[in-house]
Amino acid sequence: MCSSTGGLGEAIARALAAEGASTVVCGRRGERARQIAAELPTAVGVEVDLLAEDGPARLWEATVAAFGPPDVLVLNGPGPKPGPASGVGPAEVDAALHSLLRQQVRLLGMALPAMRERGWGRILAVGSSGVVAPIPNLALSNLGRAALAGYLKTLAAEVAADGVTVNLLLPGRIETERTTAIDTANAERAGRTLDEVRRASLEAIPAGRYGRPAEFAATAAFLCGGPASYLTGSAVRCDGGYLRGL
Repeated sequence: MCSSTGGLGEAIARALAAEGASTVVCGRRGERARQIAAELPTAVGVEVDLLAEDGPARLWEATVAAFGPPDVLVLNGPGPKPGPASGVGPAEVDAALHSLLRQQVRLLGMALPAMRERGWGRILAVGSSGVVAPIPNLALSNLGRAALAGYLKTLAAEVAADGVTVNLLLPGRIETERTTAIDTANAERAGRTLDEVRRASLEAIPAGRYGRPAEFAATAAFLCGGPASYLTGSAVRCDGGYLRGL
């Protein structure tokens, strides 16, 4: 479980563990990763920076040492800093693709062979509603997550006959530190208070509230389980009805 020491990643790790999965909790905060793992039935905590050049390899080695090649791989990367599309430079584009695409592709390259050989596997990427409708002031996130979505959709068709599913799970406004940081950045950009920005967000959500991480994680656990064996190549939204398109 990538980037699982907080937010949606931690929630998914806990949901998978509750379903009986042996779980690898990882992140740059090693002590936090080990603390979460100690609270789960069968888990290990791994301190690793997935953005480091050797990050994916280190996570893979720790996973195989603990439990063998995984049946489930949940991809989750830190979002780039907020900002408009105008003025984005090549270095920022490279950084966004590195954090949201390149390192995930490297992990996939390690996990897929064993999944295909076994005839069973689940790949799930935590994306963003920006994949469907680009979000204002999140240009780099929109760019990187859309690139990963295109790659995974292509991959899904290639591995479906091997019993491996590949899906995206797209959050809307879920109550996490990342959401608060985005709301704060939007408030500063618009010269408004954080409360004003949050009220405007709530008005746009038919459910009338931000989602809870546990609700998002329950959807993720389903997509990673046996009953979801015929669901692949899909972008599933968990957003309280926020996006109005079908």
